Amino acid sequence: MTLIKSISGIRGTIGGTVGNNLTPLDAVKFASAYGTWLKIESAKEHPVVVIGRDARISGAMIQQLVMNSLVGLGINVIDLGLSTTPTVEIAVPLEKADGGIILTASHNPKQWNALKLLNNKGEFLNGANGEKILEIAENDAYSFAEVDDLGTITANDTYIDIHIEEVLKLPLVDVDKVKAAGFKVAVDGVNSTGGIAIPRLLKKMGVTPIELYCDPTGHFPHNPEPLKEHLQDISALVVKEKADFGVVVDPDVDRLAFISDDGEMFGEEYTLVACADYVLSKTPGNTVSNLSSSRALRDITEKHDGTYEASAVGEVNVVQKMKANNAIIGGEGNGGIIYPESHYGRDSLVGVALFLTYLAEQKMSVSALRASYPSYFMSKNKIQLTPQLDVDAILKGFEAKHAQETVTTIDGVKVDFSKSWVHLRKSNTEPIIRIYTEALSQAEADQLAEETIATLKEIAGI
Repeated sequence: MTLIKSISGIRGTIGGTVGNNLTPLDAVKFASAYGTWLKIESAKEHPVVVIGRDARISGAMIQQLVMNSLVGLGINVIDLGLSTTPTVEIAVPLEKADGGIILTASHNPKQWNALKLLNNKGEFLNGANGEKILEIAENDAYSFAEVDDLGTITANDTYIDIHIEEVLKLPLVDVDKVKAAGFKVAVDGVNSTGGIAIPRLLKKMGVTPIELYCDPTGHFPHNPEPLKEHLQDISALVVKEKADFGVVVDPDVDRLAFISDDGEMFGEEYTLVACADYVLSKTPGNTVSNLSSSRALRDITEKHDGTYEASAVGEVNVVQKMKANNAIIGGEGNGGIIYPESHYGRDSLVGVALFLTYLAEQKMSVSALRASYPSYFMSKNKIQLTPQLDVDAILKGFEAKHAQETVTTIDGVKVDFSKSWVHLRKSNTEPIIRIYTEALSQAEADQLAEETIATLKEIAGI
């Protein structure tokens, strides 16, 4: 089993031994490290932290451990209960809190859980702050409050509704137009908090939801990552119910995928493309996604006379690049929509509301909308190397072999060809190089991946 510590938080599997899994002691230790860092940063006697969780079976247990660790440090906690990642993100500034913690392992299976850490803007911590928290945890450098200085816990279960109202207030969300369209939409909430939030949002927008796996029990009915091979049930439901389309979210509702009216995947990569197409048509500007995301966003951005930039992989890197380039929309190709007009975090509720408005305005089917975009196909592979091999040197060799092409090295090595690209990233935990390719057909993307693997083996001498 596994425990992974990083600058963005801690995640692992429930049960097992301390230090090797996400045990109660590990949850207390890491929550205490975050709380200690927050007290130093805020210099307040009683900082405030917002906490919410997805519907994982272990969520209530982990939440009690985390909240009471913070109380023991003299920190006041606002308990949102069952919530979503973007809901916690918007609650932090609305509550004028000093930080936030989301208890979710995102798309990982039910045996996993995690602590995702936010700053006072409701955004993920940067690398420097994450390193400080890891150092505090490593050294057990905590000082707990005396009995008269303990923190408090205040419950507030209204924030999903507040989040929905914030989304509906966005200038580019037109509720009246969507109501007039009379949409019927299927929803797969993977038995987590998306099953609460998305149907409520749809009803507020005058859309009839057809609910599938929307009971937040934490017993995921299928692999919770919203990929085609896991979504046969909702694809069949869309066709059976003659729905206009389907909405699929992951357990913490920051990744969004659509099913077209014909039961086919709209494509996770194209969630951001469609939302950006709408936003750019109303408010011209720039966009950002990470290096492993589809080139289709660049094409759409340039169609609207904007500038596209690519960031290193990771939400905090996308947000940093968006701020630097004044991007009006951005995100990640895994279905993550970041719309700064709302907040700097991936938000499926924002994505659904923008998509519905665009669809109502265009008066076309979802399958027709998808057909209007340039089609790219991706292949995702990896090559296993022996621990003795110098992965950095191999990547340098690959970069040198393609020096005549457009090469980006801010996160591994990405080579852009005229009609395709390949992105290589090394794993931080094992001797693996991840290989992402994109081309104008699946066969070409797969072939480029095979050629890349052969080149890497040649460089490595294996």
